[in-house]
Amino acid sequence: MTTTIELPLWLFVLMVLFAMVTFASHFLFPSVRWFFRRRLERAVKRLNERLTRPIEPFKLARRYDMIQRIIYDPEVTEAIVQHAHDNEVPENVAFEKARRYAREIVPSFSAFTYFSFGTRVARWLATALYDVRTAPGNTSRLDSVSPDATVVFVMNHRSNMDYVLVTYLAAKSSALSYAVGEWARVWPLSRLIKSMGAYFIRRRSRGQLYRKVLARYVQMATAGGVTQAIFPEGGLSVNGRLMPLKMGLLSYVVEGFDPEARDVVFVPVAINYDRVLEDRVLIAADQRGDRRFRAGIIEGMGAILRMLWQWVTGRYRKFGAASVAFGEPVSLAQLAPEQGIETLATTLRNRINDVTPVLPVPLISRIMLAADGPLDEKTLQERVLAAVPQRAGYVADPQDGSLQADVTRALTDMALRGMIAESDAGWSLVEAERPFLQFYANSIAELYPDCPPPTDAARAKL
Repeated sequence: MTTTIELPLWLFVLMVLFAMVTFASHFLFPSVRWFFRRRLERAVKRLNERLTRPIEPFKLARRYDMIQRIIYDPEVTEAIVQHAHDNEVPENVAFEKARRYAREIVPSFSAFTYFSFGTRVARWLATALYDVRTAPGNTSRLDSVSPDATVVFVMNHRSNMDYVLVTYLAAKSSALSYAVGEWARVWPLSRLIKSMGAYFIRRRSRGQLYRKVLARYVQMATAGGVTQAIFPEGGLSVNGRLMPLKMGLLSYVVEGFDPEARDVVFVPVAINYDRVLEDRVLIAADQRGDRRFRAGIIEGMGAILRMLWQWVTGRYRKFGAASVAFGEPVSLAQLAPEQGIETLATTLRNRINDVTPVLPVPLISRIMLAADGPLDEKTLQERVLAAVPQRAGYVADPQDGSLQADVTRALTDMALRGMIAESDAGWSLVEAERPFLQFYANSIAELYPDCPPPTDAARAKL
């Protein structure tokens, strides 16, 4: 027992390292995790006191536990067995594939990242780029939803800024869980997005096993009261119009709904911009007839550097207005049994369309496309006022609500972009830029079947 044993130094160091790792994993790390977990729980408790819709325990569950819960779910287990049978592979292989899908989908939400970093960056970015406007009825419509219900925001998809804008506006209400596509699955962006509570979806996946794993995650999150935000158009609108809503995520929510449990309330959300950041990329994709958005990192960095230079030199201008409007909520518990998913999708689409924000650039674009020739600014102001629909309302600038100020600013912005030009006869569109005016006009096309001439009452208000 007292015999001396000689060991090489490298082996002794290796043994000490193994001993330290074992000690840390069994004694130190659990204590450290418990310490930070307790601090996090206290921080979340304080945060929930000021949120309209507190963060639900489901959203705070450990990611590993959530993955285990999904892959051992009876419906997923059945799908694993069916996948193994259909593809003639061992069940353990199918099981590992389901686990990989679950790891890809399930987020790793961090309340600290979301509220201390994400919402602050969203607020800074949204207000730095746009004059953010909200429709007058937004607060009352959201307050009308039962605090016990799960809220699902159903939004049109105009720009990738949609995520930023709604995160900023919903920061006082709750933490949103977004469904994001493959574009966000690049490191390190993917880690940040998952910590913000977003979950990835494969838009083009047709595998039954993948769809079942995704469906069960969405259904569990909905049953757990997680506030969600989805873009059922399936991607950015390349022509500016509101596309027909796809049934995927909506059908998952409806199929997993339990009438005896928590209600699910869909809140239609309409977003519109005076300038969409990706407009040229989207229009080019529409003209080619594909959805290959050919915008690389170099182009993006170049645009950022140009804006920074404009800011340094005092020539920076915001991109106009960005506005968000909430439609009348739709309660899943109150839908008639005979109404299917198609009826729900049609109802949501109509309610999004009905509250689409009316902003200066889309409205001026539509008027100029319909004009026979140049229009002076006075005439433009008259036609803008006459064209404001009663059901949608004009979303005025909170800093200066005058129509004249809005029209003048929009004309200047459009001229700087080369979309329109001024002559002695007045303002007219630049023919080469017609697709861009059409892109913006399309965002309100269903609200404006035509542009009527101004009435005497409209002229009297100017």
